Amino acid sequence: MAIISWVDEQKIRVEELKGFAGGDVRVAVSMLRLDKIHPIISGNKWFKLKHHVASAIAAQKSTLLSFGGAYSNHLIATAAAAHSIGLSSVAIVRGLQASSSLNSVLKQCQAYGMQLHFVSREAYAQKEASDFLQGLQKQYPDAYIIPEGGANNDGQRGAASIAQYIPSYYTHIALSIGTGTTFIGLRNVLPICQFLFGFAPMKGGIYLQNSIASALLPEQNHQWSVTDRFHFGGFGKKTMEMDAFISDFALQYNILLDRVYTAKMMMGIETLIHEDTFEKGSKILCIHTGGLTGN
Repeated sequence: MAIISWVDEQKIRVEELKGFAGGDVRVAVSMLRLDKIHPIISGNKWFKLKHHVASAIAAQKSTLLSFGGAYSNHLIATAAAAHSIGLSSVAIVRGLQASSSLNSVLKQCQAYGMQLHFVSREAYAQKEASDFLQGLQKQYPDAYIIPEGGANNDGQRGAASIAQYIPSYYTHIALSIGTGTTFIGLRNVLPICQFLFGFAPMKGGIYLQNSIASALLPEQNHQWSVTDRFHFGGFGKKTMEMDAFISDFALQYNILLDRVYTAKMMMGIETLIHEDTFEKGSKILCIHTGGLTGN
């Protein structure tokens, strides 16, 4: 695939966050910089997409079709990926709106040639129903359909390959979760001695525990948890405290965090360290899942 040379996984690195959480010496915190691989198809978005892209090419499909909300980084990544290899793209966007009032995210999708297909929230809720998908396939016969967030076995398999960049000496792996695809992929392949901590950035995000548990291999369904404590008002919401945290973090580490996912996770990690959640000597690796276009 031509896109492999365009998305540079060799830029992934681990950076130690010295002085994090006020320089608490009881634990060590580092960050896995998945955001470095590409400015648009960054973080876990590429990993969840890459097997879908390969399958679309193998099936000789000319279009990538996927789903998302009006501020979806997944849709931008899909549009950019399709554009880079000469494919068309279609987005099924949750919520009806006029083309004259597009936000910057959807405008960027259009700039990559993505066709926007708006549907009501009620219709969008049927995105996994066979009748709805058959209707889309009939409307777009040349499309390879990718679930929202790449959330299926192909997406999980791609996300699992992130494990090769995670050193074995880390005791805790932290990541923010949306569909849970990356979390499932990693938990299914990481050594069971490494605890996987998921941060849901939406109210009531604890519901993800059920879908995650049902998708895990029985022998891997241990050493993990999900929290939705740190949603800061709900999905996509931000606070002055969060903006200050992002600015301070960028000044201290020269790393920009996205407001939807990674910033909330890092604020949560800081709080949990102060609450003595982690045992002395813990080594925490926080995964930067990209998504900076959402800022």
